[in-house]
Amino acid sequence: MNNRHSNPFARAWLRLAAPVALLLAAHTAFAQANFEEDFDDENKTWEEIAIQLPAPPKEEDLIEFYVGPTTTQTFAIDAKSLAIGRDGVIRYTLIATSPAGAKNISYEGIRCATFEKKLYAFGRSDGSWGRSRRDQWEGIVRGNVNRQHAALAQDYFCSNLTIVGTEKDMLQRLRSKRTLTDSLLRE
Repeated sequence: MNNRHSNPFARAWLRLAAPVALLLAAHTAFAQANFEEDFDDENKTWEEIAIQLPAPPKEEDLIEFYVGPTTTQTFAIDAKSLAIGRDGVIRYTLIATSPAGAKNISYEGIRCATFEKKLYAFGRSDGSWGRSRRDQWEGIVRGNVNRQHAALAQDYFCSNLTIVGTEKDMLQRLRSKRTLTDSLLRE
């Protein structure tokens, strides 16, 4: 009679191989679960963080930036307010000044990943903030008129829907009047 388990070595090997096979299967399943979990992070719904409105801007902290040849206003951001949130939104205080000297102050955000902007609040003359009634994300217009958001996004903050650098890098580009394109050409 030919019994394939009558060999003592075969029986010992089977006793050792079975637990090893179980451990390998468990390890493979665990690794696959972690692998899929890493990809699940990319599919998570984006969630905006709660914001805290900054202190009112001070004249000495303002950095003017160029918007284009057709604008009649000058634009600046408050260097102390510029921040990149954990949610990937670049937030800042924007100051628009008319030729007559009237100032409009707003706290805004730019999301490079979607090339959108959001208005959070308006600055009041007493230094307080009034929340915007339209605090929804809107696409950034690249036209010639009202292109201050496009100038910030394209020239100083974003490239290919990605945030470029840190707050310090962005402030350096703004202070030196070197756009992202200028920076690439000089490298």
